Amino acid sequence: MKIISINKRQNLPKYKQIILSIEISIAEKRLKRGDKLPSVNKVSLEFGISRDTVLLAYDELKKRGIIYAILGKGYYVKSEDFSFEQRIFLLFDELNAFKEDLYNSFMETINRNAQIDIFFHYFNPEVFKKLIHDNNGNYSKYIIMPTNLANAASIIKTLPAEDVFILDQTNSELKSYPSVHQNHSKDTFNALESGKNKIEKYKKLILIFSSYKQPIGMRDGFIGFCTKHQFHYDIISNFENNEIQIGDLYIIPDDRHLVNVIEQSKKQKLIIEQDFGIISYNDTPLKKVVSNGITTISTDFKEMGCVLADLILNQRKEQIENKSSLIVRSSL
Repeated sequence: MKIISINKRQNLPKYKQIILSIEISIAEKRLKRGDKLPSVNKVSLEFGISRDTVLLAYDELKKRGIIYAILGKGYYVKSEDFSFEQRIFLLFDELNAFKEDLYNSFMETINRNAQIDIFFHYFNPEVFKKLIHDNNGNYSKYIIMPTNLANAASIIKTLPAEDVFILDQTNSELKSYPSVHQNHSKDTFNALESGKNKIEKYKKLILIFSSYKQPIGMRDGFIGFCTKHQFHYDIISNFENNEIQIGDLYIIPDDRHLVNVIEQSKKQKLIIEQDFGIISYNDTPLKKVVSNGITTISTDFKEMGCVLADLILNQRKEQIENKSSLIVRSSL
């Protein structure tokens, strides 16, 4: 069982990495009272560091009463009862109402058993890379929302593998990491299937889809549904002053496009649900009341936050799909 890990590319001093490794091992019950630690010589040889670096880490743990030494035999765990606060690196793509729900439910379930530092990459690959590089080694757990960023997997793999959790979107390159994620292709297809009896009255289905930002699975699920039932469909990347045709049904992942569609409908004096329809993504309280209610395809972000916290608190290494559903309101 790996007790100590050192990454020479991390900014955290090596002796502090040794201390953090042992603290985590004790907190996660991989080391118990009376267990023997790897010898100073073994750690020094394995990681190519000086004996003084290892001794500095062990002396610090001795001063704090976490380990003790027996002359000629080595170092042993003295206490499992010490104040260890996990430091968690939480990397979101962007802040919005439903991500706030996710964050708040995660914090509530963690119940102050960790220090959480939240960062945002805003779909910028360079920002994503820099945030991970600069914080590698400074945290006991890393929660990453990779979205569709190119080379995200290779960047994530520079982090300690046993400490990484993937959130919201995953892919085949990240399948070895525990995750709480959506299956956007399946969820989009199933949500549209569940509303098929209402969708049938529309002449054309239009997905407003930005590939750099939105999960590719949304597009795949949409195409699969339209193809299966022979609906006329179109996929556009943007909506700005486009003319809405009577009988169109817009499926809108981005709320900025949702606003644009509603504003355009007012200019054309069209009535939502009677003249055209809207299905939005990701439910918020505002969508319950805007235009008498906007139909959404949405996962439960509060549940996602709770499940994520439970994985971390109970050291579970699972890949969990957070289900989505169609919430029908008067826009459909």
